[in-house]
Order: sequence, then structure tokens, then C-alpha cells
Amino acid sequence: MSFGDPNNPYGPPQGQQPQQPQGYGYPQQQGQAPGYGYPQAPPVSPYGGGPAAPTTMPGSVSAARVMMWVIVGLQLIGVAIFAFSAIALNAAKDDESLKDNTAFQDLVGDSTGVIWGYVVFGVAWMIFAAVLATKFNSGGNGARVTILVFAIITAVLGIYPFVIVGLVHTILAVLVAVFVGNAAGKAWFNRPRY
Repeated sequence: MSFGDPNNPYGPPQGQQPQQPQGYGYPQQQGQAPGYGYPQAPPVSPYGGGPAAPTTMPGSVSAARVMMWVIVGLQLIGVAIFAFSAIALNAAKDDESLKDNTAFQDLVGDSTGVIWGYVVFGVAWMIFAAVLATKFNSGGNGARVTILVFAIITAVLGIYPFVIVGLVHTILAVLVAVFVGNAAGKAWFNRPRY
């Protein structure tokens, strides 16, 4: 028996069409408004799947580059202060009034070498930071990883040996690591270069 048979006792009354139940699992009778349903896919790059690569440096990555240059400037100031203090301690070591003070002579004798070591380390770290700051435009994923490692080591060094002076270094280095390590930083350093 079918609904088309007019003598079907289970069919709809004469002159009416069978109605589909509305609700979950049944198709709607009217079309849906545009904009509903699945979200639109991101644009696909012509060179492979996935979203298109950024053409301009994202704001967070640009801020990280500026912070790297600020770290270079702070390194320069720190190197100058350490060099000045080492020179001042060497001059005080040769002062006639302090030659008889053995405690001062022992302190100066040991600390000038350490301070000159800090100066050499500070100059090397400053040059390394400047080189990494220039790699933000042309560097690939290797530069990104190196910047991340540099920022993490700088943050740790800012906490331990140079607690008060290194606080600004620590904050800047943590921000550089966050901005370079996020999705925008990854997309920027992994973009195709032609």
C-alpha cells in the first residue's frame, strides 16, 4: 500500500499532502540564511595548503625586535659601567692612602679580574643580541629558535647574577621569548622567501 492509493486507510486524508515532521534530524523546509553553518575556510596559499604567509611583520614580532635593540642599548650601558668601575678600582688600587689597607687590596685584586670578565662577556652578549636583532627580517626558523634560546638565557642571567640591574633585562627577554614563540612569530619566521 502506498500513500498514492486513495483507498489507503493509513494515508493522509483526501486533498492533503503528507507533512514531514520538523525538528532534530529532519531537513528544514526553508533554506538557511547565509552565514550560518560551517565557518568559511581561511585563504589557501598557491604554494601549498594552509593559510597564506604574512607579507608584513606582525606587531608582536616587531615589538620583539625593538625590545632586542633595547637589550643591546642596556648591554652597552652595563658594559660602560663595568669598564668604568674596573678602571676606578685599578686606580684606587694604586692610591698611596689605600696601599696599606690589606682588606681593600685583597678585594680589589680579586674583583678587577672578575669585573673585566663581566665587561668581555657583556660585549660578546651585546654583539650577539645585535646580530639576532638584525635577523628578524631575513631569518628563518633557525633564527627564531636562536632568538628564543637567547631570550631565555638572558632572562635567567637577569635573575641570578644581576638581580637588581637585570630586572629590566629579564622582563624584556621574557617578552621577546613570548612574542617570537607565539603563532604570529612562527608564521613570520617560517614564511616562504623568494
